[in-house]
Amino acid sequence: MPSQRQLRVGELVRKDVSDILSRGTLSDPSLDGVIISVPEVRMTPDLRVATCLVMPLGGRDGDKVVEGLNRSARVIRRELARRLTMKFMPDLRFVLDTRFDDDDRITTLLNSDDVRRDLDDEDGDDDAHTDGGRD
Repeated sequence: MPSQRQLRVGELVRKDVSDILSRGTLSDPSLDGVIISVPEVRMTPDLRVATCLVMPLGGRDGDKVVEGLNRSARVIRRELARRLTMKFMPDLRFVLDTRFDDDDRITTLLNSDDVRRDLDDEDGDDDAHTDGGRD
């Protein structure tokens, strides 16, 4: 579980990285005209590495956007150093935020017929065991 310090620094980095990306000043062609959201930044315990979870608007070409951001990480880090006062500026790593896709996949699995059948079987078995013990 992240410490309060990790959470606080992560939020500062998230806010400024998001602002840098919204200005559209990066020269990577895979980032031209793409609106990118930064929902979360996860800091390592020593605050030396910031993993930025990113999602392009519409979710298209996510892999290309992440590659472009990782190529531009030094430029973003330099701009971040101008904005934040920290003893060590963290290295930036960008990864695609797949949490919503994972949630949808889990919801689909839980609503599948196989899982419902298994759950119905478990409910029936539990009732049989409890009723048999009371008689």
